[in-house]
Amino acid sequence: MVRNHGRSATASVMLGASALTTLGALPPFLVGAQAVLMQRDLGFGPSVLGVVVSTFFGVAALATIFGSGLLDRWSRRRAQVIAGGLVSIGGFGLALGVHHWGILIAAMAVLGLANAACQGTSNQTVATALPPHRRGLGFGIKQSAVPAAIMFGGLAVPTMTALFGWRSTFLVTGACGFVVIALALRHRDDGPKGIRVSAVPSLGDRAPRVPLLLCGCAITFASAAANFLGAYLASWAHQVGLSVGQAGLLMAAGSGSSILIRVFAGHRADRRFGGNLGIVAAQMAAGALCLLMIGFLDVTWAVVVFGFLSFGVGWSWPGLFLYAAARVGRDAPAQASSVVQAGAFAGGAIGPVSFGLLISAVSFQGAWFVAAGSFIVASSLVLLARNGFRRDLVRRPPASPFGYGGGRDHPRRVSGG
Repeated sequence: MVRNHGRSATASVMLGASALTTLGALPPFLVGAQAVLMQRDLGFGPSVLGVVVSTFFGVAALATIFGSGLLDRWSRRRAQVIAGGLVSIGGFGLALGVHHWGILIAAMAVLGLANAACQGTSNQTVATALPPHRRGLGFGIKQSAVPAAIMFGGLAVPTMTALFGWRSTFLVTGACGFVVIALALRHRDDGPKGIRVSAVPSLGDRAPRVPLLLCGCAITFASAAANFLGAYLASWAHQVGLSVGQAGLLMAAGSGSSILIRVFAGHRADRRFGGNLGIVAAQMAAGALCLLMIGFLDVTWAVVVFGFLSFGVGWSWPGLFLYAAARVGRDAPAQASSVVQAGAFAGGAIGPVSFGLLISAVSFQGAWFVAAGSFIVASSLVLLARNGFRRDLVRRPPASPFGYGGGRDHPRRVSGG
């Protein structure tokens, strides 16, 4: 009976964190999936679309960097209420008050703040409320929120958008913010979150700074390329021959496959002794190949096939990456999640606007080639970070035996003890 209650609580934590993250991450992908219609109504082009999406991630990155200490002092209930309020303000404001692209940018800035609050709250929940042997699956489910957001954005086009227009999708987003507030107010306030002992290593056993910063830089490059994919694939697919509805369905199908692979990768990570960063690097390299083929073959079938694979294979690394950095970095999930999450937001801010300007200055195909190169840089940085983590484990053996390097029955390498 106790075991069943524990499993139920674990599942509740995972699903709640994923739902909150999905809501926070949804707006830029709604914009990307409905870009053709929004550009027509509000009168802007690819470069402005990049600014709109980058504003969302840029504000989220700054809020994560400068507001993490404030979030730690809030109770989880208070953080959820604030996140839900920001989602409601941004969603309703965008749906009802945006009649020019300048106001759209302001609304996306508010939603970027909401995303930072949603992500920070869910990261802390997964990092501290789940047992270590469930964190791989927890981060996999939690990080499947982004492709879930893209899937919902894609499905919105042939359904709600076709029936009621693009503004209706943001009305639903605002209403979901009210649901978050209502659910948060139903629960007992658990006081300031603080930081549990399990989330922070001792002073002499902190995560190595250089490998962790390399992870942050790697996810910045990878996130720039991946968010360019999420923001522009529908527009490119429409340009090479797909209808707006078909492009939305492609986004939804690709995102659904990414969700399944992220959850599966997290589940498998819990069943082996590390070896995760090498898999992350391989996934990023596969993403580079897919983006290269999208740009090289500007025909419908290639966009469908490689667009689908770029989501399912090339963008299946976020949860595994976050878990791996936390595990090899001295099991410091709170510290790792803040560095990696800030890097992900920074990439989301830099990527769409940079690639949007590149599209205007060069071509859509050139932007796909540069995005593929960004994935290659990210893959290389991940391998450098892996080597740095390994050297640190040899140089500073932890107090307790720590298995790493892979292996299912026994770890390939052991340090400490």
